[in-house]
Amino acid sequence: MSLIEVIVSIFLILGAFLSVLGSIGIIRFPDVYGRLHAATKSATLGVIFVVAGVFLYFLVVEGIVVGKLLLTILFVFLTAPVAAFMIGRSAYNVGVKMWDRSKQDDLARDLEKMNKEKPKKSDF
Repeated sequence: MSLIEVIVSIFLILGAFLSVLGSIGIIRFPDVYGRLHAATKSATLGVIFVVAGVFLYFLVVEGIVVGKLLLTILFVFLTAPVAAFMIGRSAYNVGVKMWDRSKQDDLARDLEKMNKEKPKKSDF
């Protein structure tokens, strides 16, 4: 086994491990926000590691630069956090409750502050 095969294997194993951690987090976390966090962070990194391992394999062993794999990494890196943010914000706006033991709600504080600064219609 050559050095590049070892490196590619490490990338693939690490990606699979992070994906498994994300799956466990989806099962274990108590509310939608925690599950969303687990699904986004670890699964995104897991996919990126797997695709990076495949890219390295094709680059070094086969001598082929596969641009689609780089675009895949870029696409996942840019879209997964934005999608998670939008899903989380939507869940908050429709009133999905946080876990009972949650101690911090930054969005409520920010929304309250924004509503105080917003001019009322009666001011016009």
